Amino acid sequence: MPLPPAPAKRAALLNTEKLDAAPAKSRSTRKPAPRHEERIAHEHAAPAKAQEISPTVKQEPHEEMPAYKGERKATPARTATPKKFKHTGPAKLFVLDTNVLMHDPMCLFRFEEHDVFLPMIVLEELDSHKKGMTEVARNARQTSRSLDALVASHNADILTGIKLDGTGHREVDGRLFFQTEPLDFTLPSSLPQGKADNQILGVVEALRVKYAQREVVLVSKDINMRVKARALGLAAEDYQNDKTLEDGDLLYSGALALPEDFWFKHAKSVESWQSGSSTFYRLSGPLVPDLHINQFVYYESAGEPSLYARVTEIRGKTVVLKTLKDFTHLKNAVWGVSTRNREQNFAMNLLTDPEIDFVTLTGTAGTGKTLMALAAGLTQVLDDRRYTEIIMTRATVSVGDDIGFLPGTEEEKMGPWMGALDDNLEVLAKTETNADEWGRAATNDLIRSRIKIKSLNFMRGRTFLNKYLIIDEAQNLTPKQMKTLITRAGPGTKIVCMGNLAQIDTPYLTEGSSGLTYAVDRFKGWPHGAHITLARGERSRLADFASEVL
Repeated sequence: MPLPPAPAKRAALLNTEKLDAAPAKSRSTRKPAPRHEERIAHEHAAPAKAQEISPTVKQEPHEEMPAYKGERKATPARTATPKKFKHTGPAKLFVLDTNVLMHDPMCLFRFEEHDVFLPMIVLEELDSHKKGMTEVARNARQTSRSLDALVASHNADILTGIKLDGTGHREVDGRLFFQTEPLDFTLPSSLPQGKADNQILGVVEALRVKYAQREVVLVSKDINMRVKARALGLAAEDYQNDKTLEDGDLLYSGALALPEDFWFKHAKSVESWQSGSSTFYRLSGPLVPDLHINQFVYYESAGEPSLYARVTEIRGKTVVLKTLKDFTHLKNAVWGVSTRNREQNFAMNLLTDPEIDFVTLTGTAGTGKTLMALAAGLTQVLDDRRYTEIIMTRATVSVGDDIGFLPGTEEEKMGPWMGALDDNLEVLAKTETNADEWGRAATNDLIRSRIKIKSLNFMRGRTFLNKYLIIDEAQNLTPKQMKTLITRAGPGTKIVCMGNLAQIDTPYLTEGSSGLTYAVDRFKGWPHGAHITLARGERSRLADFASEVL
């Protein structure tokens, strides 16, 4: 396809007729989906194939809100690297709801070449939610600071739009527009005109009429808001950029089943040696690119010996596997607890390995997450003296209505939230079968003295040295809260995050945007971090059946 001639003047417009003559070919790094290049979550999008332009031409944003962004001003390029078009069609105009700004303060810079519009009622709601110490109030204040920095960086008239790259976000090409004049709109009389949501819907309707050549889309985290918008014939979408994964089923499980012909394909290139009680295998083959550091692999076939190993090293096209310690045998029981299935054995190997600093455990109710974490922690604190004490915390999100303020100290206030701790300590205390009643009481006192219960509210600024930190119910944490907790770890500290993604109680959090999902995805492949998904419940046959059918 011939390229258009470079403009001779600085203010000349680039002729896009030749560029638009041939349709753009799309290429995707993920599975194809219709119109995926125009979604909000551009990290998960399949961008349209870019078309190169002359090295002497540089694309710049428009100076006012046009109907199409294909007409852009051209200036001489500063570098010889050709720039590519991000979007060849008309740019969208996204109208943001207040809950999006309070959910992600950086959402203004997540729309790439598209424009963002903020109704005046959104600024009013931000102002009313900025007071307090909650996560929502902090996000509202951060959003206000970002808006203030953008306005301060813009020297021209605010009516032409504020360049979103004015504060250093060079990956953004769009502009920010505020509602600076009353907009005429007509909504059904059944909708109360004074309600903030209905005023935002009215702004979207007015913009759709005013800029008929552009696609005006409402972005909201409120499901009912999106339903009302679609009922009125307005385009509405959820804010997708906060999601680590599009589908919770795609979450990294931490284990991989080897194919039945595994040994036939790798028998010629395999090397094995013994080191201590473990056996190591070095091999190469087509399976290596799909493996990650600290990922578990297992081979189970009728009539052949089973293999349970963990990936310890990946160099080029070769991988090193290390066999595991069998914690299903009573002689290897940890604080009297022996594992009952394959995934529990994988998890216990991670919890007792001093080289693993960060462990994430997911699974349904009754899979033994808390029991194994406590048993491994008590053994390493009291027997091995590897850590000084166990610190346990969790997100205090109630299932039902709040019962009000709780009396007492920090630990006494956290007591009702730590019922799982008491239940599991009762199970661990019964493992001392040879001790009499006085001995078991003394053991319980010793255990209690080495376990500290802390609240998430007072974690900021702390540093834990040589501690065994357990974060329970981590699925209710946001990615920012998860970062705050993990960065508390000092030298010699091990962190265990546990949770069930099917039991998220926090508003605006889903399986794809939970802090636990965020941590699992970001720590995948790190040499000192590992994850395992526990598949089978071991609590009782009643609990297992309820998890399946309810």
